Amino acid sequence: METTTKQSNFFKIFFVAITCILSGGLIGAITNMINGIVSPYYFKAIMHWKFPDIWTASIAQGMFEGLIYGVIFSLIFTTGFGLITKGEASYRFALRQILKIICVVFVCWLIGGFMGIFLALLSPDFFMAHIPIAPSDKTEMLRFAWVGGSINGGMIGGLLGAVLGIAVTKNSWNSSVN
Repeated sequence: METTTKQSNFFKIFFVAITCILSGGLIGAITNMINGIVSPYYFKAIMHWKFPDIWTASIAQGMFEGLIYGVIFSLIFTTGFGLITKGEASYRFALRQILKIICVVFVCWLIGGFMGIFLALLSPDFFMAHIPIAPSDKTEMLRFAWVGGSINGGMIGGLLGAVLGIAVTKNSWNSSVN
């Protein structure tokens, strides 16, 4: 009986880890799918891409980087989840916590994008002086600012989500146990 429980807990933790990794890839793909439409120039300038299908490449790049961040997130969250719940929580419980973290990442992605636009609108000269590869056309500069800001926001959201996710998981677990 004890072996079955240990094996069941192992698979549950394993699936939580895989879900975290795949979530990172999905977030990266979705955000870059949008960012690639908003400013293909951003990817041309930052990534030094000189080929026609920037949009598809930006999705692949987002997925690749998202999977890398997903591995890091998985190490943090899965370890915290396992220690907090001692392997007793269901996969469904873990998934609810992961979905909360995904929401945090998307909200931070949006906030970062709007902050980028705000900074470019506030002082276009300052923006251009500090980011000389940004386009000089105002509309293109705002699109460029959105992408740069949203990417930074998403990365901050991932870090924030990982840390807050552990705290929320602990509180949710304590509430469900008591």
